[in-house]
Order: sequence, then structure tokens, then C-alpha cells
Amino acid sequence: MTRVLRLTLLAPDIVEAILDGKQEPEVTLARVLEPFPSEWPEQRRVLA
Repeated sequence: MTRVLRLTLLAPDIVEAILDGKQEPEVTLARVLEPFPSEWPEQRRVLA
């Protein structure tokens, strides 16, 4: 359950891209389940 809750910390634009199927190819479930920064600008840098 904690993994799912962590996903709620993703930046809204990243979540929207995932839901629209427009995320970058390297943004996979395995990738977002790894530790990621809590700051949205840093998330965009790491995941985009």
C-alpha cells in the first residue's frame, strides 16, 4: 500500500502524462516505484 501512496506525490503533469499515455519511454512502473525526489521540479528532471 505504501508504494501506491507514494505515487500520489508525483507532480500533477507527470501523472497526467501517464494517464494520457504520453509519458517518456523511461517512465515505467518499475521506475516510479523506485525512490524519487519529493520536489516536483526535481521529479521532472529525473523522470523526463
